[in-house]
Amino acid sequence: MSRESLGRLELALTDKKVSGRKLLVPYVCGGFGDWVETIYAIIEAGADAVEVGIPFSDPIMDGPTIQEAAQKALEAGATPSQILSEVRRANFSVPIAVMTYYNIIHHAGHERFAKELEQCGVAGAIIPDLQLDEATDWIRVSGENGIENVLLAAPSTPPERLKRLADNSRGFVYGVGRMGVTGERASLADSASEIARRLKECTEKPVLVGVGVSDAGQAALVSRVSDGVIVGSALVRRLLQGGGPQAAHDFVGELRRGLDDG
Repeated sequence: MSRESLGRLELALTDKKVSGRKLLVPYVCGGFGDWVETIYAIIEAGADAVEVGIPFSDPIMDGPTIQEAAQKALEAGATPSQILSEVRRANFSVPIAVMTYYNIIHHAGHERFAKELEQCGVAGAIIPDLQLDEATDWIRVSGENGIENVLLAAPSTPPERLKRLADNSRGFVYGVGRMGVTGERASLADSASEIARRLKECTEKPVLVGVGVSDAGQAALVSRVSDGVIVGSALVRRLLQGGGPQAAHDFVGELRRGLDDG
């Protein structure tokens, strides 16, 4: 794709990738705690984009840490429209991609949800429970509204389907580092580097690996193959423990230094 045809998320990440920078996309649960101030803090610490979770009552991809944060956000009254309105008011300096589940999109309607994302300044969407074969209409509608639909590729994905996922993904390609739900791990799974290698062989788009990337050492290790990482549970755990924006800033700063030092 030509540079002119790239969306904001993919353009921003591609430019940094070309410059030699390893990419860092932390996850923050919208509606939980001081989440807006946390996003400002992690951008200051070196995040290249931010994944904002829109809480859902049945988050099939999320492990217990993110589930707990999402439940607390829902109990505090968080709604998709409220979270998106706060994103719009904040006007963050890096691209924002929302992560949520298809039930929320289906309930709102494709056109309405895509337009709301666009109006609130969101650049991308990650919908882990929407399979490529069932996503044709959402991909079309989101694209017409300038929303880059990020697709996920699991370690078990066969070669032909992996290429289709990479070709249809926008913003970046999300390599799932290990089978199962999100969560911290004591060591990086071999499958994390393997899915990164396989994706790098079939696309020039930024390839980021998430799920099971828990600290700076693991981030640096998988980024020897991938273009960067997505880190969620390890950050959310610190927020659940009451660390707040400063703890998030410190942790993301550690990840940034780990990636920069390689």
